[in-house]
Amino acid sequence: MVAQKRRHPKSRTRSRRSNWKAKALTLVTCPQCKARIAPHRVCPSCGHYAGREVIAVESPRAKKKKGS
Repeated sequence: MVAQKRRHPKSRTRSRRSNWKAKALTLVTCPQCKARIAPHRVCPSCGHYAGREVIAVESPRAKKKKGS
């Protein structure tokens, strides 16, 4: 491992690390059910993507009936 030649000030280190922040999550509205979803993903509420149904999603009533 190499030893450092010069000591870096805390301000230099901290100013470099100031860009390490998390980005805000981008959300769009599903055109079918109007739920908020991540762009370019299948809607977990209705199962639609690009105007067609990709996965079949059970309604909450059907899940409750199936479980009991």
